[in-house]
Amino acid sequence: MIMSMTGFGARQASYPHVGRVRVEIRSTNHKFLETVLHLPEGFLSFEEKVKKEIESQLRRGRVICVIDVIDGHPKKVAVNKPLLGDYLRVMKAIQSAAGTEARASLDTLMRLPGVVVLSETTAPSAKVWSAVRSALQESLKNLVRARQSEGAALQRHLQSHGKKISRHLEIVKSRFSAVVRRKLKGFASDEEKSSFLKSSDITEELERLAFHVKNFSRRLSQGGAIGKELDFIAQEMQREANTMGAKSCDPAISGEVILIKSQIEKVREQAQNVE
Repeated sequence: MIMSMTGFGARQASYPHVGRVRVEIRSTNHKFLETVLHLPEGFLSFEEKVKKEIESQLRRGRVICVIDVIDGHPKKVAVNKPLLGDYLRVMKAIQSAAGTEARASLDTLMRLPGVVVLSETTAPSAKVWSAVRSALQESLKNLVRARQSEGAALQRHLQSHGKKISRHLEIVKSRFSAVVRRKLKGFASDEEKSSFLKSSDITEELERLAFHVKNFSRRLSQGGAIGKELDFIAQEMQREANTMGAKSCDPAISGEVILIKSQIEKVREQAQNVE
């Protein structure tokens, strides 16, 4: 089975002594695994743990994970008295240095950074992480299921394109043999025949392209995180098809090569989304 790199997963649940936890994960195409996290304020310590959970399930893709934790306990407003004391001491020093009796208003003091704060969650860190991890794992399961579902569709499409390329290749092989026999009869010397074969013989390209198509189909059947490998094989297929087109000495063969290149291009586009 192969997986797409595109998908979405979410989970929301309430946990005793923690509150409501919601996790959303979406992923898109990327050459490597890139994780972007949006965590609640004060939850930075969970960053590495969240990344490890994601990395245990995914190999490639740009993953955006949003986590919200809504504390079930009512918030309380508090004054950070030590910090306020520091502010007041600095203000007195400034007044003394400036030789002024001007005093800060209550409004100004309340607006100073960190003076008025909301109480943080009272749940122990271990319980909070347990709740976040549970919701995260369920979200990842949903994301993986979505990526697998799209991956199955991708696999069918890629196999179909591979079969079409093989059919066009058989037509080219049959046509090329007939064209070579016909054209060789028109040459008077061995030198002319040799020159024609040197510039127009696509036997090796046909064999190599047939090998790449079989290899592509085999890797598709094996599954796994094979997106990069499929893209490489498709590039090799494209290289052989381009050479065949350049050496073609027959309009019908050129037409078939164009169809082959069209199928390869579709393969490359779809392979870009395989993990």
